[in-house]
Amino acid sequence: MGMFASFEEIGAWQKARELVRRIYAATGRRPFADDFGLRDQIQKAGVSIMSNIAEGFERGGRKEFLRFLSIAKGSAGETRSHLYVAIDQGYIAPDVREDLFARVQEVSRMTAGLMSSLRRRISAKRDATVPRES
Repeated sequence: MGMFASFEEIGAWQKARELVRRIYAATGRRPFADDFGLRDQIQKAGVSIMSNIAEGFERGGRKEFLRFLSIAKGSAGETRSHLYVAIDQGYIAPDVREDLFARVQEVSRMTAGLMSSLRRRISAKRDATVPRES
């Protein structure tokens, strides 16, 4: 694809990986750890962000990558929504809450930026292959 040699080079994936590490740390503490349903949901949503970025990249095509980035961005929204539930239940401290929100929002913004870049590349490639009238 030309933009990256591997998904590990993608900033949004790197940030998502750190977000997941911090989600696991937060959900490993009681009382959050005891809420198996919410704990599992937020962990899966966070992992889905980084997994979809990686899977989309590995599929090799820009359009496929774009589709998986869209799914990853949706998972970032899901993660944020689960954070609200955790906050409402008093499961996470304010400093942890602010850190997680900032991180998930950053991943979402970075993913959106990557999507915009891919859309431009797809459009430019399409424009370059369309025959021009003389």
